[in-house]
Amino acid sequence: MKLARFTLIKGQEIFGVVDGELIKELENDFFHDQHKYTGTTYRLEEVSLLAPTNPSKIICIGVNYKDHAKEMNSQLPSEPLMFMKPNTTIIGPLGQIEYPEISKRVDYEGELAVVIKAVTKKITPEEAPKSILGYTCANDVTARDLQLKDGQWTRGKSFDTFLPIGPWIETELDPNNAEIYTRLNGEKVQHSNTNQMVFPVYQLVSTISQVMTLLPGDVIITGTPSGVGQIQPGDRIEVTIEGIGSLVNTVVAS
Repeated sequence: MKLARFTLIKGQEIFGVVDGELIKELENDFFHDQHKYTGTTYRLEEVSLLAPTNPSKIICIGVNYKDHAKEMNSQLPSEPLMFMKPNTTIIGPLGQIEYPEISKRVDYEGELAVVIKAVTKKITPEEAPKSILGYTCANDVTARDLQLKDGQWTRGKSFDTFLPIGPWIETELDPNNAEIYTRLNGEKVQHSNTNQMVFPVYQLVSTISQVMTLLPGDVIITGTPSGVGQIQPGDRIEVTIEGIGSLVNTVVAS
């Protein structure tokens, strides 16, 4: 099932289920045990898709693919390397990534994102699936020069528009075996599989839940494979994950 947030032209946000080229309107949000339909259906081309969730927080995992660790000259972590992005970084499908004036190098990082379903605290990896609503595509945009200059990652990761997510939440996905691609202006620049993660999804959810309470709608982005590189104003960046779909965004000058 594909769950989407959307709006009509100059309208309020609406929740729906994507079915092919149609989207069926829901009476309530995604976090109810049963989805009730209003009976109204739209064509996808009639609506504007929003970021599929508005989280209280975004927890990010660094250096979680072996090949990416190698290209960044980093050692593999012995436990998940966590950092956070503010929710003001989020934009949705077709949203514009703003290139900040104070940075000279901004990179794309295609990633699998996990969307939390229920209040989650101190769970085991075996319990994690019950806490997951589904999965979506993400782009952990990074001002690489500022990240390296600061020695910690907050500023370089936290500019407004630096976390495109979407296009929707896929509830039926095996997070341990999904192909992931990133294309820059139509050219494939990243390609891997989630089975190459150092720490798999259920372990990540469990580990994070030992530190902080996860709330419905919260997002975990799970790390990027090798092939990260620069973007410039005018570029088109596309993150595709098997079983989910594609997230497309463009880059503009701030």
